[in-house]
Amino acid sequence: MRLDLDDGDDITVDMGPLIDCVFLLLIFFLVSTTMKKPEQEIPIELPEPAISSIDSPAMQIQSVVVDAQGKFYWGATPIGQQELHNQIKQWGELSPDSHLRIRVDRNTPSRYLVQIMDLCAYEGLTNYAIHTQDKSAPHANKIEETP
Repeated sequence: MRLDLDDGDDITVDMGPLIDCVFLLLIFFLVSTTMKKPEQEIPIELPEPAISSIDSPAMQIQSVVVDAQGKFYWGATPIGQQELHNQIKQWGELSPDSHLRIRVDRNTPSRYLVQIMDLCAYEGLTNYAIHTQDKSAPHANKIEETP
């Protein structure tokens, strides 16, 4: 059988379905990828307070100190986590109107501060404050004993 090939007939490829497939793939990849950039850690220095409170001699203040290694101190006495819980519970029961001052080293992970605040909330102690460093005060690395 003989085929009559006419040179006048152009062989064409229909580009419509190909363009449809390309756009569908493009839409699929745009929808399936995440457009949000990952958040980077930003190194920040916490600000120092603009104002500071003045302690009254009549106020009963107890301090809880957390050093850079995550060790707890009740005043100047080193204590463990369970003893810290017991001390906060006793402090809240004996003198609910007294003040608890939380002093946390700048390099301490924040989980220790959150842990102390959670213990205070759990025991119903609402009169606590986070102690910050005064700009004009000399930087002391000692743990001070509070009355």
